[in-house]
Amino acid sequence: MIYLSPHIAEALGTGQPVVALETAVVAHGLPHPINLELAIQAQEIIRQHGAHAATIGIVAGRPRVGLTPEEIEVFARQKGVVKTNISNLAWVITRQAWGATTVSASLKLAHRIGIKVLATGGIGGVHRNVEQTFDISSDLSVLAETPMMVVCSGAKAILDLPKTFEHLETLGVPVIGYQTDQFPAFFSRISGIALEMKASTLEEVIEVSQTHWAAGNRSGVIVAVPIPKESEIPQVQIEAAVSHALAEAERINIFGKDMTPFLLSEIEKVTAGRSLKANVDLILNNVRVAAELSQLWAQAEH
Repeated sequence: MIYLSPHIAEALGTGQPVVALETAVVAHGLPHPINLELAIQAQEIIRQHGAHAATIGIVAGRPRVGLTPEEIEVFARQKGVVKTNISNLAWVITRQAWGATTVSASLKLAHRIGIKVLATGGIGGVHRNVEQTFDISSDLSVLAETPMMVVCSGAKAILDLPKTFEHLETLGVPVIGYQTDQFPAFFSRISGIALEMKASTLEEVIEVSQTHWAAGNRSGVIVAVPIPKESEIPQVQIEAAVSHALAEAERINIFGKDMTPFLLSEIEKVTAGRSLKANVDLILNNVRVAAELSQLWAQAEH
């Protein structure tokens, strides 16, 4: 069912480091041509650090791990690519559609073929006003049952970060701060949410993850990496932009899968493009960390 590109199949077969990448950010999270440039840069960073980039997507109904440059360009340019999570994954496949995989769908596919590390910008989580909407991303439920390391800058800033963090704890998903003692707030390094687990080195992350799974746990491990200092936007500024975007979404009745891309677009307008640059910068930084982590994992396993 899952098509592996030859170089990913060989890398996994010989125990080489591999980093999984989603395609939802390419098709729905960023505008063209920045989305395509990001996808290319991310793969190059992973290669420069001695690992293999396994970009994941649904190509004409077939799940593919290790997309070609031509396929990635389709995701970056083509309209109508379906945002694909675990709830509509089977639908996209049976309809032979193109699907851009979110963190949840990417984790499912990556885990099935033995990849241990995924890099993204921010995971999905508990949405604001969840008491009225009951909107909680499937990323969290998949993280609860998929033993992979997910390198991210916390959860997307548009979410309810305290509730997202509490939900991760309830699901038994460890959150390890990499060189930080706070749960990152995506665009901002500081959220006010203290982390019990702080790792100064990636070797510590590996050790905790191995011990977590050896103890019989099946959940993923969040490796929380703050945005680089030079790219950070103060949280007070982001909160003002998010409040504006949420009000606008309510005014024109935006909800469901359309909500995240709409809010990110509105925040970009309010911040005069600063949020877009910050988004790209934090993703590329996370990709670098994930590549280094995958190298260490491959060494630890062999």
